Parts: sequence; C-alpha cells; structure tokens
Amino acid sequence: MIKIGTIGSGFIVDGFISAVKNTEGMEINAVYSRTLERAREFAEKHGVEKFYDSLEAMMSDEEINFIYVASPNSLHYPQSLLALENGKNVICEKPFVPTEEEARNLYDVAKEKGLFIFEAIMPVHLPNVNLIREKLPELGRIRIVQANFSQYSSRYDKLLAGQVTNAFDPAFAGGALGDINIYNLHFTCWLFGFPKKVHYYPNLWENGIDTSGILILQYEDFVAELVGCKDSTSESNVQIQGEKGYIKVNSQASLCMDFDLVIPKEKRKESYSLQGSKDAAIASRSDFASVLEKNPMEYELEDFRDIYEAKDFKKCYDLLEYSCKVMGVYEEARKSGGVIFTNK
Repeated sequence: MIKIGTIGSGFIVDGFISAVKNTEGMEINAVYSRTLERAREFAEKHGVEKFYDSLEAMMSDEEINFIYVASPNSLHYPQSLLALENGKNVICEKPFVPTEEEARNLYDVAKEKGLFIFEAIMPVHLPNVNLIREKLPELGRIRIVQANFSQYSSRYDKLLAGQVTNAFDPAFAGGALGDINIYNLHFTCWLFGFPKKVHYYPNLWENGIDTSGILILQYEDFVAELVGCKDSTSESNVQIQGEKGYIKVNSQASLCMDFDLVIPKEKRKESYSLQGSKDAAIASRSDFASVLEKNPMEYELEDFRDIYEAKDFKKCYDLLEYSCKVMGVYEEARKSGGVIFTNK
C-alpha cells in the first residue's frame, strides 16, 4: 500500500487527493502546511486524520512511505531531497526542479538509497498521448508541431495590482514556462525526443518573470512552436503536421482530451479518445474534475503504483532520466529568454 504525506494546500493538491481516493492501492495518510491551523483545515476538508506543520515530523512518520511535493517550484528540490534522505519515496509535481543538475542529484540519491521518485506530469501517462505516438507514422515525415496552452490567471490580476504571488516570483521559480508551457514541452519531448536547438521568446514582467512566451524547438526535420500564456487566453490545442496528414488535439496538451487524425488525400478523418469526457470543449485546468469521466491524475498514479508494487526500478529510473533531460531543455530555454531565477 502506498501511504502518502502531502506538502502543499493549493488546488493541485485538491485534485491529487481526489485522484488518490479513486486509485486502488493508495491512500492519503497525512498533510503538511506551514501553519498548524491551515494544516488542520486542509486535513478536515479531505477527511485526513493526521496533519503537520513540521516537515521533519511528517518525514519521521513511519506510516508514510511516499511524500507528494506540491509546494512552490523553488522548494521542489530541497523538499524532495529531504524526503529521500529520510527514506521516503517521492512524487514531485511539475516542473520537477529548476535545473538539470538538481534533477540528476535527486536521481543519484534515489538510486543510492533504493527509493522511487516520480515527476507528476500528466501527458506522459495519458492513454491518448500514447495512442498519438502509435498513430504518428500515418502522418509521414513530421514538418511542424504547434501547441498552445493559454489561460488567463487570477494571479495575473494580482500582479497588475502590484501583488507578486509565488506564480510570478523569480525567487520561487515561477513563470509561464514552468507553470503551463512545461506541459507542451513534455508532450513534445515524450513523442519526438529532444531537440537540437532551443530558444524561448518571453513576455517579461518588470521583475524579470515571464507572464507568457513562445518556445521554439528545432529538431532534425521539423520545428515545434510551443505557446504558454498566463496573461491572456485563447483556444488551447495541439497540431502535429506531417507530409501525409495531421493530428489535432482538441484541448491543451496537459489533458489531451481527444484528437482527430486527418489524411486529406484519402479523405479520411478519424476521431479518438481513450479517456472519455462529459464535454471536452469546456475542459480546462481548473474545471477538469467536473467534465471528465476520470480525473487525469489517476493515470499517472496508476502507473506509479504499478511500478512501485512491481519494484520496477528500471522503469522508474528510465522515467527519471527522461525528466532530467526535459529539465535540461527547460533550463536552457528559460536562460535563453533571459528568465533568471533570483535564487539560482
């Protein structure tokens, strides 16, 4: 049984706890927040008996064998490292950590201690994404990939009013690239591997953080244009264009709700979805629980559970190696666009 202690109390943790409750072989054993009052409130909200305002105390809880890290991005590395050093397995939210060096250090510590550590990144584990991988040969040689995930953030309103929250704070490794364009980056790297060249063109706030931006990935035969915006909104989708046809994902890459395969010369259009939804058109990052038949976090949790139960360290470390490489692309992109985290 996977028994989890959570770090964080934002909406992403709400979704994670909901997914855990629907996943056999997992349970939430305790929650942590920076104040005891907030920890107690969050525990009561989710029907969890134990709550902590001390990370060290939760790490020493012998009933817990996994720590879920969903704190501000800049804390992912030290808190994941603390968990590993205390003999706990880890599920760490995206973006995994700010730098490839930190990712590889977590890899080394986990391997040395014989522990599991996973990046919680939905596209890698979604059935529709892996079905797209199977369908790619039908498109012929790939020429263009476009992905847009744009969602106006309520935190941007606060930024306009002069209040800098963690999401737009360079000290907390915030910004649009790491928050939402990271999904487009993972989607593309998972399907096509790693690019030869990387450059990020951000819209920068006065504090140096990116509120939106366009990430260009240059591959051997094609170019990928990845758009992520927190200061504006538009229809979010993905298009993969090949010489024989194209695939269009009818939602943001993070959910990959469903997709169409179109081969014009054959006058063929096929629609696919292995995930199911009540209304794919209105699904978004904040309301997916209401429109999806299954919380998309459940797919990654099922994979993590199966890997853990099988003690399949090779599969775990293969996924971790992939995450390390993505963090390398992410770090290169961020620096190419002049987005400098003040604690790095």
